[in-house]
Parts: sequence; C-alpha cells; structure tokens
Amino acid sequence: MAVKILSTTQIREADAFTIKNEPIASLLLMERAAIACVQWILPMLVKDQQIRIFCGPGNNGGDGLVIARLLSAAGFNIKVYHTGSHANHTEDFLTNFDELKNQGLAGIEEISDSSSLPVIEPEDLVIDALFGSGLARPVSGIFGSIISCINNSGAITIAIDVPSGLFCDSYSDPRAGKIVQAAFTLCFQQPRLAFFFPENEDFVGEWEVLDIGLHPEFLEAVITNNNLLQENDIWPMLKARPRFAHKGTYGHGLLIAGSYGKMGAAVLASKAGLRSGAGLITAHIPAKGYQVLQTALAEAMVSIDESETHFSRLPELSAYNAIAVGPGIGMHPQTASTLKLLIQQTEIPLILDADALNILGENITWLPFLPKGSILTPHLKEFERLTYKVSDSFERNKLQTEFSVRFGVYVILKGAFTCISFPDGRCFFNPTGNPGMATGGSGDVLSGILLGLMAQGYTAAETCLLGTYLHGLAGDIAASYYGFESLIAGDIIDSLPEAFQQLAG
Repeated sequence: MAVKILSTTQIREADAFTIKNEPIASLLLMERAAIACVQWILPMLVKDQQIRIFCGPGNNGGDGLVIARLLSAAGFNIKVYHTGSHANHTEDFLTNFDELKNQGLAGIEEISDSSSLPVIEPEDLVIDALFGSGLARPVSGIFGSIISCINNSGAITIAIDVPSGLFCDSYSDPRAGKIVQAAFTLCFQQPRLAFFFPENEDFVGEWEVLDIGLHPEFLEAVITNNNLLQENDIWPMLKARPRFAHKGTYGHGLLIAGSYGKMGAAVLASKAGLRSGAGLITAHIPAKGYQVLQTALAEAMVSIDESETHFSRLPELSAYNAIAVGPGIGMHPQTASTLKLLIQQTEIPLILDADALNILGENITWLPFLPKGSILTPHLKEFERLTYKVSDSFERNKLQTEFSVRFGVYVILKGAFTCISFPDGRCFFNPTGNPGMATGGSGDVLSGILLGLMAQGYTAAETCLLGTYLHGLAGDIAASYYGFESLIAGDIIDSLPEAFQQLAG
C-alpha cells in the first residue's frame, strides 16, 4: 500500500490518537521513537567519537534527551546542549532532562548566548533535536546562531524528525531563517512532503523513515492526496500471460515520433514499447527516417508520413489500442496543425511527450479538448510552458494537481521522485530512478514504456504508476552496471527485462 505523506497537523493527530487508543503514555512513545533512532545511529558510531546533541525546548528536544541517555548508557561520549530557562519547555522535555541529569553520564551545557556556543570539530557527530515538524516560523536569535554553528562545523549532522528550521508543508526560505544542513534525516513513521523537492536536498540529505508504531487505525483512515509508491503497489498490477496468448492479445500501439535529425527518439521509444510487452508497435515517421528505423529495430512496423522531414498527416487511427505522440517530432507549423487534428479525432486517451507538449504550450486553448484520461509527461520546463512559472516546488505541486483535475488528465512530472498527478487530485511520488537517467533519450524511453503498457490494456492510472516505476527501476539496474556518468537511454531499455523479472519476483 502506498505510504501516505501526512501534513504536520496530521502527524500531531496521529501521535495523539496513538497515545489515546493504544494506549501509551506520551513519554513512552518518545522513548520508542528515540530507541528507533539509536538503533539506526549505532552502526555508524566510533567508540571514542564526541557526539554533540542539541536539544530544543519541545518534544523534539525530548527525543534528543532520550537519545543522549541511551547512547550514554551504551558507553559513548555524549554532550548535550540546551538553552536554559525551562519556563517554555514541554513537560516531557523536563521529565527526560531530569532523567538524563540523574543518570550522570552525559555532559550537559547551557547555551545562553553566542559566546557560549561550543567548538564543534569536523570529526564530531552532531544530532539535531532543536525543532521537529511542528515549526511554524523561521528560526533566528540564539537558535539561529546554534544552527549556524552546526552548519559551519563540517561535522556529520543527523536531524531527528526533520532538519531544524525546515517547514514540512510549505517553502522554507533560507534567507528568512536558519536551517540545519543534515547529512541524514531520521523521520518518524511517514515521510514529509518537503523531502521530495529539490530545494530541500541540501538540508534533508539522505532520509530514512523509522517505524515508531503509530496507531495503524489512524494511518489507514487518514485522508491525504500525497503518497509515496511502494513495490507492493506495483507488482500486483502486472498482468499474467496466458499460455494461448498471441500478439493480438497484447495490443497495437501507434507511436508518432521523429523528424529530420531526431530519429533516435523514434527508435528509442519504439524499442521501449516493444520491450514493455506490446504485441505490435507501429511508428509513424517522416519518410527520411524509414531506413533508420527499419535498420535499428526490425521488430517495429512503420507508417510513412508524406513529408520527408516531419509529421504532417495522420495515419488511419482505428487499428490502434494506444497512441503516443511527441518524441523528436519538432515544432514545424504543419506538425502543430496535425497534432491539433489528432486531438480532435482520437477517441482514446493520448500519451503526449516532448515536442507535443511544447506545441501545446504554444496553444493552451487546445488543453480542454484533450481526451479525458490522457497522459502528459513533461519535465519541469515543459510543464512551465503548459502553465506558468512558480516560485517553489510546493506551489508547483499544487499547480500540477489543479492542472490534472481541471483538464481530466494524468501528469507525470519527471525528475527525482517523479510526481504523478491524477484527475481526482491524488499525487504519487515515485521512489525509483537515479541521477544517471538525466541523459538525452530517457524521456523517450518512458513514452515508449507507457505506450507498450497502455496498448496491452492497462488503465491510464496503471500505465502511469507501473510505467514510471519500471522506468526508474530499469534505470537503477542499469546504473548498477554502468554507474551514473556512463548511463545512456538505451541502457534503460536493455535493463527492462530484469526490471520486469524483479517485479514479478
């Protein structure tokens, strides 16, 4: 089941529901969270290493105090820093502060102003427990000074729950307040929306979700639009192949692709469509591309356009179960006019990529006429051309969702944690994929995969989720052989068989 990405308010509600209905005391829930953190941290510790834990006044600070007590009991060299004046500290913080003092193993120091900031050595380990996910305003003052001290130290920093100063549900402007730059973030139970956006990468680092036993009844019932895909969501979608199947069983996909100088896009997308299981793929290409495609891919059929160099006329559409258009087609005016005819005449959802999206970006009045359930696969700039420029990823995520709902289409916004928005307002972030896939032709491969799946009879929703996950998984397999720098789009196609086998398990 996809992991729900909860808001800050929903996380608080999950804690409260668990405390009431498990039932469990809040102190014991804090202990459970700290134990999960310590179990994750222990393998990376060196026995004589100085571990510096910075604790804020709230329950995130309380987590840090419990971590300090547990690590001290295990024989590690712990120093805890707090800001004194316990008037605004939570009750659970104060209880754990007293327990740590009574244990008598950790050093405890108060930071009253900038002059009392510690000297952090690069070889130290820093644990950030200043503020958790409930932060509501930018961090400044003494806490801002502490964060600057941590960031300037060069020490590896582990953030508990979220990096202090980072908002979970809205943009965090580093010019407005200080934010911890963590190497690792250990968040509790569910990932935070902020983790999926590029502007937060330097703050979050590598993140890990730790199960702290929040009540499953709440997690099952809570409603959220944002979700993180899991392999268990994907493999049940795979259709079994009956013994007496034939090529007609698995559909006929039409790929409209290629123009003079861009025939590689048609080759890549056609091959990916066939590798994804389509019974037949026909590529409609300019006449000059005929020899290229037939030489590169004997298994694909070809529909030859009247134009030597670009897409200028529609083939007969009735024979096809799925249609993808866009890879390498260029921006010729005749191509734009013919794309408009395709939108008007097709009775099935379209898969639109690359130059098809760029043409739509210049003709946004066509958007309401897209067949419902069509799939658009833009990268960030292509999506910006379809909509408008936004200031941050949170706004873009909102805009993407609104776009899908308004036009009744699926949008696969490509990038790290590719976001798939549904016409019903739901979003799914994809965990597969890697930086090596940032290479020419990778998007053409995705279009081919989607075409191959839709031709077989997968629904548009299944096509988006399964296709995006497979594309990233094949990229991960390819990267394991070639590394990030040497990976090319064809490697993704060549890794599709292993990706299917891995999912089929």
